[in-house]
Amino acid sequence: MHNYLTPNFTFAPILPDHAQGSRVWDDNGQEYIDLAGGIAVNALGHCHPVLIQALTAQAHKLWHISNIYTTQPAQDLAKRLVDNTFAEQVFFCNSGAEANEAAFKLARKYARDHFAGTEKHEIIACVNGFHGRTLFTVSVGGQPKYSNDFAPLPTGIKHIPFNDSSAIVAAVNDKTCAVVIEPIQGESGVLPATEEFLQAAREACDRHQALLIFDEVQTGMGRTGKLFAHQYYDVQPDIVSSAKALGCGIPIGAMLTTAQIGNSFTPGSHGSTFGGNPLACAVGCAAFDIINTPETMQNVLQQGKKLQAGLQELAESTGVFSQVRGQGLLLGCAMSEAYSGKAAQLMQLALQHGLLVLVAGNNVLRLAPSLLLSDADLQAGLQRLKAAITAFIHI
Repeated sequence: MHNYLTPNFTFAPILPDHAQGSRVWDDNGQEYIDLAGGIAVNALGHCHPVLIQALTAQAHKLWHISNIYTTQPAQDLAKRLVDNTFAEQVFFCNSGAEANEAAFKLARKYARDHFAGTEKHEIIACVNGFHGRTLFTVSVGGQPKYSNDFAPLPTGIKHIPFNDSSAIVAAVNDKTCAVVIEPIQGESGVLPATEEFLQAAREACDRHQALLIFDEVQTGMGRTGKLFAHQYYDVQPDIVSSAKALGCGIPIGAMLTTAQIGNSFTPGSHGSTFGGNPLACAVGCAAFDIINTPETMQNVLQQGKKLQAGLQELAESTGVFSQVRGQGLLLGCAMSEAYSGKAAQLMQLALQHGLLVLVAGNNVLRLAPSLLLSDADLQAGLQRLKAAITAFIHI
């Protein structure tokens, strides 16, 4: 098949054709177990009937009307997010990058509104963080491989080591307008933040009147067994970004914040043509009502433990993984020293054995399956991964 798209993606050598639940079929009829979840997007698997119903019903009513108006689906989804979090206001957009872009712009606007003339504009982020692909978000993300080719980059951004409490205390000062942290660093290796680190960030922000932003684009919407990962900690943010699983495959992002902070987004200060799209918000409401239930959260925790135990057993029996880490159904398997840097090779072999998985960097195999993952699909996935590992270690 000829590729008419720009070459910034390296596509896998299959053409997915249709899917249901945690199973995908390519155009040749080959079946795959999906433990990748569209990179933590397909939180309810593929083609969930309730989401299809919500999308179809809204499609017969209203697709787009512009932000000259609000719509009932947008208000309904925002209310769900406000009622179940610290937030009082929501800004809708189309992706995680846009949600983070809004968060960073709001932090600087808030500082300008409340601390005029103080040069309070610096953003503190973490080394190896990932916050999106816009010029601003890729600059805040602490991975030069994603930003170096696009210099000169926006200024006023500092990076500190992840989980280094003393570094964050030293870095935050009166010029800091915001600190941004992923509760679990996803793209760099599925690395959970420590409670000490998040508490140190909160205290430093309070001391210097800076905003604490949690990037929950990957960890949000039930991925860890709570609606948002930061809810495991006694640390309240000022802003949270969400996307990925928020629409379960329909593009949507959201920035959550308090009224005091959100009120700095005065009319015309920020916007999004498709933000709050009725189709996306209608699906988001339906998804929210399934995700935010005790049954789904319990399944995440139970299946997460089973999957982690199965991966740990593979680590011990094969020696391919040195560590299995993560929370809920966001798990990372760090490659052992003998197989260092070969996570992508294992991912390709898994595909050949009928299994969709991810990598996080070049040394971690990452799994982010459906929150509704069944025992049958979990066990089938582990069996196929075992077969792939067997082939991998005999190369």
